[in-house]
Amino acid sequence: MSQTDLGGNKAGPVAVKATGWYRWVACALIFFATSLLYVDRLTLGYLKTTLQETYGWSETDYAGIVQFFMAAYAVGFLVFGQLIDKFGAKRGYMIAVGVWTFAHIACAVVGFLPPTLILISFTVSYTVLGFGQGGNFPAALKTVAEWFPQRERSFAIGIFNAGTNLGAILTPLIVPFVLVLYGWQWAIVATAGLSIMWLFFWIPLFSKPAESKFVSKQELAYIESDPFVPVKQLPWLKVLFKKETWAYGLGKFLTDPVWFLYSFWLPYYFQTTYHVEITGTALPVIIIFLVSDVGSVFGGWMSSAMIKAGLTVNKARKFSMLICAAAVLPMAVFSQLVTDMWAWVAIIGIAAAAHQAFSANLMTLTSDLMPKQAVGRCSGIGGTMGAIGGIIMAAGVGRALAHTGGFTLIFVIAGVIYLIGLLVVHLISPRLKPANFDDCKLA
Repeated sequence: MSQTDLGGNKAGPVAVKATGWYRWVACALIFFATSLLYVDRLTLGYLKTTLQETYGWSETDYAGIVQFFMAAYAVGFLVFGQLIDKFGAKRGYMIAVGVWTFAHIACAVVGFLPPTLILISFTVSYTVLGFGQGGNFPAALKTVAEWFPQRERSFAIGIFNAGTNLGAILTPLIVPFVLVLYGWQWAIVATAGLSIMWLFFWIPLFSKPAESKFVSKQELAYIESDPFVPVKQLPWLKVLFKKETWAYGLGKFLTDPVWFLYSFWLPYYFQTTYHVEITGTALPVIIIFLVSDVGSVFGGWMSSAMIKAGLTVNKARKFSMLICAAAVLPMAVFSQLVTDMWAWVAIIGIAAAAHQAFSANLMTLTSDLMPKQAVGRCSGIGGTMGAIGGIIMAAGVGRALAHTGGFTLIFVIAGVIYLIGLLVVHLISPRLKPANFDDCKLA
């Protein structure tokens, strides 16, 4: 079996066989962090109707909260991308989780304020939550770049990205029922407590591979088996102006908003379109995200398997993304032809699975195209662009629901955007060659 280098060329025989297990513990830690990020984020979608009815918030008020969240999320990506490249994933993750958990609890505390102050106070708290959550994916991708050789990275990313789906499954199991029994504030406190628990595992169990007492010499040799080109600390602007950064960033800009659509509006879609109660949204949403969980892991495994079978990185990543883009098309094709709720559960479930598989391969491009010293900033820039797309999406969905009351146009756009995203990635980086930082190499 031969190894494939970053540019898609054969790099000779694999010198080190896969061995050891602790890198998968690191993967499990970022999987659960990503799960809890989505539990905290998705809580708002389940509280939407309650908060609107209790405090008289309009559709545009709710969309405004989402837009402020997304703006702060965009800034958080940039700030944490820089911080994580400089100080490492361990400290970066600790700060990010601490910030978003504090802000999440603050969202509950504002419920004790006078009703006239609750909207603005809740928006501020949720904005800070968005800033903290901007650190998750730069830290997770940095972790994968440090702990996994290239031929395992898309699979590892597929696994940790599946945490988004576990979060989406846990949320309807926790939030609607705590909401009904104890009120919306306790629903927030219950979910925030899980993130605090995660820190008690992260701090003692995680470090860089070379510093970990749990990693054998053989596993460390396997982790570090890719060719290494030492470079100086890379300036942020140098990373920003590389076309490879924009291939990743524009892919995120076009496709991330669809996942934000599922995150913030999916429970509301079932409540308003099919007139189910808040607790009744649990089963459809759980099914959708269970299916998408499979897509995330399968999508990451798919391109890794293609690379091990001899395909270039370029062909493996893009062919996998093409399959995923095709699987989302039924959302556009059947947007006006299908009205049965369970048929739409199937269509959205397959589309969500395809999104996660597409996303697993797209996120792998950060370590395919960038040296390890720039992964945090590249992922931060791409995440910011994805969040900007989410801001535009939130404004568009809010206006569409206010004027048409339906999701038809929204689903049509969501169904075709992945093909456009893949085309943009291919046009900018036809061969997925790594970015050239020759002027930054150490002598």
